[in-house]
Amino acid sequence: MSAAGVALMLGGAGILLAASPVQAAEVSYATECVPPAISGLPPVQGTTKVELTAPAQAKVGDEIEVVWKTVQAASKNPDVLDLGKDTVKPTGTIALGGAASGELRMEGPRQNPPIPKNSPMVLPQMKGKLKLTKAGEITLTPGGYTINVSKPLSTDTKCTPKETVGAGATIKVTEGGSTTTGGSTTTTGGATTTSGGATTGGATTGGATTGGPGSGTDFPGKTVQVTYDCTAPGPKGIKAPVTINAKKSGGGYALTVKTGTSVMDSPAPLPVGAMKGSMKVALGGADKGAVNVVGEPNKQPIEAGKPVGIGELKGTYKPGATGKSTLSPGTMTIDVNLGGQKIVIPCQVKGAAGVSLELTTEAQQGGASGGDSGAASASGGAGSSGGAGGAADSGGGLAETGAEDNGTLRALALVAGTVILLGGAVFTFTPWTRLRGTR
Repeated sequence: MSAAGVALMLGGAGILLAASPVQAAEVSYATECVPPAISGLPPVQGTTKVELTAPAQAKVGDEIEVVWKTVQAASKNPDVLDLGKDTVKPTGTIALGGAASGELRMEGPRQNPPIPKNSPMVLPQMKGKLKLTKAGEITLTPGGYTINVSKPLSTDTKCTPKETVGAGATIKVTEGGSTTTGGSTTTTGGATTTSGGATTGGATTGGATTGGPGSGTDFPGKTVQVTYDCTAPGPKGIKAPVTINAKKSGGGYALTVKTGTSVMDSPAPLPVGAMKGSMKVALGGADKGAVNVVGEPNKQPIEAGKPVGIGELKGTYKPGATGKSTLSPGTMTIDVNLGGQKIVIPCQVKGAAGVSLELTTEAQQGGASGGDSGAASASGGAGSSGGAGGAADSGGGLAETGAEDNGTLRALALVAGTVILLGGAVFTFTPWTRLRGTR
């Protein structure tokens, strides 16, 4: 009997030696792309053409790879500037239907040829891996995507469908040797193991990412929009997107808090080490207290009129209780040190901040349980790293741009413009008697 005949018999008996040959299908849909706010350009209406590649058949327990090829992006590179080689990075989502639900997160490398002004965007392929946990037909439907450009500064163009999109691929999943049942899982360009049909290291429950002891090591949180009121000279009612991610480390978790990469112009020069941010991550659920996370001071001087960003904040969470513990954005502090003038501006959460991350924790000796844990507070000024520092965002991640995202930087810029030593500007923070004594 031929090899093809043997394969056919095994397939008919429900035994797949591996996922079947891939299928590729192209789908097109009307799309609106919103350029970064700094560009001043209006939204663009266009057509996206996507080719999805995935196995036509697979079995429960398989982990398959899905490939997204952007045949045509909805927007061109506008007539503003040429894009250099390897400066463009796409990310996107695929909606799962049929025997699965949720979204599959897709990510591509920062890889592209030079793209001249007013020419089509050339995007690299995006990939994602999906663990199959239930028999039946799964449909894959392309959705929104984001185009990040890293130079001359990190900006995002966000593209969303403006009509119902048809499925780009269908996978027939048959029963296999796996005992795992239930829905499906999503990852960001990587594999995720499953248990009981939900991702123990990254399934979304009630909007917050959950994880348990002994599961995976990475626990990505969801982005929540937070409104802050800052103490003068900081502004009121600023808005910032905050994402809390965790990585298992012994009995605790290494936290990375992303406040979104925003773009705005600094109204005054900022020397090296002039500013940094910190935050108290509020604990809830089983555990109580807060975790201090701190960022690094700016490593490069920033000229007046040039864009600035706050970067990432890092710290360590040592659980003080056993059970489901939640992590939410808390008080944010902006530290500025200019010409010997040290200013600490706390920014309180206005209203209730949403839960970004939920973890199944086990109490550790000396854990939070009503107190603080993690990096030392950053209230001593921006001249030192203050403990667990985080590298400033270099534009490699999912940058957030636009008016909703630059509130934190507005506060930083206001401080910079107020304390810079330009004659009377320093009076804001220096007592009159002291000033008169120095004249």
